[in-house]
Amino acid sequence: MTIQQRTLVMKFGGTSVGSLDALRNVIAIVKKAHSAGDRVVVVSSAFSKVTDALIESAQAATTVDGNLNVFQQTLKMLQERHSQALLTLAPQEVGLVQPEMDDLLAGFSNLVQAIAVLGEATPRAMDSVVGLGERLAVRVIAAALRANGVPAAAVDATRVIVSDDQYQSAVPQMEATCKKTHAVLDPLLDAGSVAVVTGFIAATPQGFPTTLGRGGSDYSAAILAVALAANEVWIWTDVDGVMTADPRLAPDAHTLTALSYREVSELAYFGAKVLHPKTIRPVVEAGITLRVLNTFNPEHPGTYITDNHNGAESDTSIIKAVTAIRGVQLITVEGRGMLGVPGVAARIFSAVATTGATVPLITEASSEQSLCFAVPADMTRAVLDVLEESLAREVERRNIDRIWASEEVVIVTVVCPNMRNKLGIAGKVFSAIGDSGVNVLAIAHGSSEVSISLVVSAADLQTTIGALHHLTNGRKESNPDKV
Repeated sequence: MTIQQRTLVMKFGGTSVGSLDALRNVIAIVKKAHSAGDRVVVVSSAFSKVTDALIESAQAATTVDGNLNVFQQTLKMLQERHSQALLTLAPQEVGLVQPEMDDLLAGFSNLVQAIAVLGEATPRAMDSVVGLGERLAVRVIAAALRANGVPAAAVDATRVIVSDDQYQSAVPQMEATCKKTHAVLDPLLDAGSVAVVTGFIAATPQGFPTTLGRGGSDYSAAILAVALAANEVWIWTDVDGVMTADPRLAPDAHTLTALSYREVSELAYFGAKVLHPKTIRPVVEAGITLRVLNTFNPEHPGTYITDNHNGAESDTSIIKAVTAIRGVQLITVEGRGMLGVPGVAARIFSAVATTGATVPLITEASSEQSLCFAVPADMTRAVLDVLEESLAREVERRNIDRIWASEEVVIVTVVCPNMRNKLGIAGKVFSAIGDSGVNVLAIAHGSSEVSISLVVSAADLQTTIGALHHLTNGRKESNPDKV
């Protein structure tokens, strides 16, 4: 009887490929998986800090004098880092791979100089620039794998992931992506090769490069996993999995053994940096297991994320994890004349949508006399301006008394599985905060079964996280039926 091979997609982030030692770890990890007989797809981010340097190069070129100094420094850095990595890890591959990298760098040079002449970098041009880091990285990694006895081929995701033309935040077209992925990757995988694919980037049906948004390499891995009907997706990063809190804010934070899709979606959306929020949806729909692992501690089991996790780990703790979104402000629209007036909320959020601002939290008084929502602090002025303009008549008629913004605040989210069926969770959360002397400015809970979000002053972040993280420490409730 033939044992069916497992298909495994492994994504490595920027820090995982950010140094020669890190790259050696990557090679060892991939080689181990390949030797186990798995069909392995590697999705790689750019080397650490490369994408930021590429963006700065293009932006500097748009200045009035067409500043190319930043570009020249970036070009030199790219040449040195990638050539050194290639020469060190795969010296026998230099003759084959270096000309490919030189061609990519020449294309980058031509594009930035064109941007300097035009004095403008369109979203389409920016997508062509910022994807260079991934294209260089996969060629180095594939060469290093071959030098270590693992057959491997670098693949630009522009050949396999088809997206719309929403440059800088493109949406994949899965039917076309599945067809291209099978056509390009299946022959490599069936022949026993590792496919090393660029993260973050895609292409329109016409072939124009796009990107999936910052942090989109996780998304790339999920898309390819769905297209290939993979068994698992392993996200390799620089921590031992998903943690109960940011260890910089809670020194006793620890790794969670397992999470459900719903739980990790809440954590990713509300500030946890381990996973890109978009990653979750494709794997949830396909029922594919995720693992979050540490490139620098590969023996650690990390965190499993599945659709059927029953929350057993939380049975001995009051909450499971706590996370935060920093750098937001609360916008409040209030007035006694808002009571019972239909369509006010729709008009408010239609106006906000025109600014492009995201709204991670909304809360409204039951009297309908005030509506409060959070926006990124750097979008506050734009949101206030558009609201004052669109609601000017209501302000003039005194239906709305004022529109104002708070100081900078933090949204703190507590995750607890099956919260609806656990009595007293909210009471314990707010008791812990009250006992620490922290004032809660706003609350959002709704019908969610897994989380409560609350807003506190930015100055209270450390205290709030510390107070709430104590509830993850495994203490059993003395009277679980008490509200």
